[in-house]
Formats: sequence, structure tokens, C-alpha cells
Amino acid sequence: MAEEIQTILEANALYHVYESKAEDGNVVALRGLHVKVKPGEAVAVVGPSGSGKSTLLKCLGGLMKPSAGNVSLDGRNMTRLTGQELVLLRQKTISFIFQEGNLLPHLSAVDNVAQPLRHQNVSPKEAKQRAMDLLTELGMGHRAQGLPAALSGGEQQRVAIARALITNPTLILADEPTGALDPITSREVLALFKNLHEEKGVAFLIVTHSAEVAAFCDRSLELRDGRFVAQHGADFEVHDLAESRELIVDDIGTVAFPPDILLQMGGSGRYEVEDVGDGRLVLVSAEESESLLVGGKTLAASCPACNHEYGDDETQRCPDCGSSRPMI
Repeated sequence: MAEEIQTILEANALYHVYESKAEDGNVVALRGLHVKVKPGEAVAVVGPSGSGKSTLLKCLGGLMKPSAGNVSLDGRNMTRLTGQELVLLRQKTISFIFQEGNLLPHLSAVDNVAQPLRHQNVSPKEAKQRAMDLLTELGMGHRAQGLPAALSGGEQQRVAIARALITNPTLILADEPTGALDPITSREVLALFKNLHEEKGVAFLIVTHSAEVAAFCDRSLELRDGRFVAQHGADFEVHDLAESRELIVDDIGTVAFPPDILLQMGGSGRYEVEDVGDGRLVLVSAEESESLLVGGKTLAASCPACNHEYGDDETQRCPDCGSSRPMI
């Protein structure tokens, strides 16, 4: 029982291989990942396109079965559950937010948000009222009766976020949850996430390209080529990134560095060979490899479009040119 209290989501030695008949062969998307999310913790996974972020999210949420390794949700090994058992476990524990929204096209915004409650046998009247309250909180009360086709991309995403929050989940898995939103609306959504995280103890695992979204989280992991190469924030150990310090060099000279060694080297990037010998190689960085997690923590002091000086206030939009105030 102690382990169930310590982690709400845990993955061990997670691999996923996409089989392909193309000349390049199979694609290894995940390479032995270890992930833990504690109750009430917010974790971000940041990486470039093709690094394996969406594959990881689907495996962690039970939407895709990994090629190897296991995933436990609320202390139960999801890889051993039947389809119905998995559905019931997800319904009472987690919610998903995807960049596309995935709204039901024939239902209004408020009915889309209320739908998960109806699957939990909440009365239609109560479900609709709770959905309406949440849409109003997200600034979407005036669009509650609109069908998805009549909503903008940002409005659709806010409805999708409301639908994920309506069941009061203990864990939210989100794939670019603010990707379709303008900067100011994005910050409003993050403020709601922060309130759920701090006041109600909701845990988050968020896949994102945004440093601002990552800054909201307690901990951020950088994913490249299916491996975690760095971790930022509180409560972590480098040894969580990988178990082996072995370097593998294939026949054409490609080197796979363990994440903890890559972290000590300063991260991925261009390196020059300073010295080489029998079983010995000395590398020196040829350029700085900037972290994807730089920035996103404080409001800019001046407008990048017209150079208006904001001063110390919390203004979100430039009074001179109307541009959204960036975070740096």
C-alpha cells in the first residue's frame, strides 16, 4: 500500500518500437524510459518533434501498449488489465487533453463538457449545471450552446480542457494543452491548472514545446531520440534518467550516450575530437546547446514589437500596439 501512496503513475524500462518495412527499418521511439509522478505533482516532458513525447503520453495513459516495460496507474499494472478494467481505472483516475480537442461534433460545448459526468451516472440536470459553471470559469459561458464547427480553434481547446477537468481527476495527461491558444488565454488556462495543482492536489504530466508551460511544473524532463537527457526542478536524481553508463558505438560510428553522462557533458549538440587513442576519446563542445526549457518564467519588461516599457505592472497586452506581452 505504501507504494500506491508514493506514486500515482510509474513506468519502468519503457520501450516502444514502430515496425516498418521501409529501407531504414523499424523505428525505436522510446528507449528504456523510467517515469514517476507523485500524487499532486506536476511534471513536464519537453522535446523536439520526433523525440517520442506523444508516444510516451499514449503509453502512460494506456492508449498504446508499449513494446516492453510496464506502466502502473494508482498502483495497478495497466499492461495486465483487461480492456474493461483499464477503462474503469482510467475513468476514476485520469483525464486527457489533446491539442486537437477531439470534441463530439454533434454536441454543443456544454453537452461535450457534461458528457463524462453522464457516463458516471450523474443526473443530466446536475451534469449540465457543473459543465456550465466550468465553461464560465474558463471564459466560455457565452459560447456554451455553440457546436464545435462554430467555435474557433482556441475555443474548441478550452471546451476540451473543461471536459477533462469536469470529473475532478487525480491526474491529467496533456499533449500541448495550450498549443492552440493565444498567449493571454494560455496564461489563464495555466492559472487554472496551477489552482487545481496547488489547491486541489491534481497531478499533471504535460507534453509541451512551451517553456512557459514547463515553468508551471514542479519538474521538467527533456526528451531526445527516445531518451531523457536532462531533468530540471526539485526532487530528482540524475540516476533516474538511466540505469546503465555503458556507451554503445555501432559499425558506422554512431555513439549512444547514457543520459547522465550527456547531462554532465552539458547536453546534446556539436562536439569536436580533441584527442583519440586505443579505447579513449576526448570530446570538446563546439557550441552551446541551449535547453528547450529556457525562459517562460517572467513577463518581459518591454514590448518586442514597439519597445513600449511596461514598468512593474502585470499588463498582459501592450497599450501602444496591442501585442501580447511575452514571458522570458
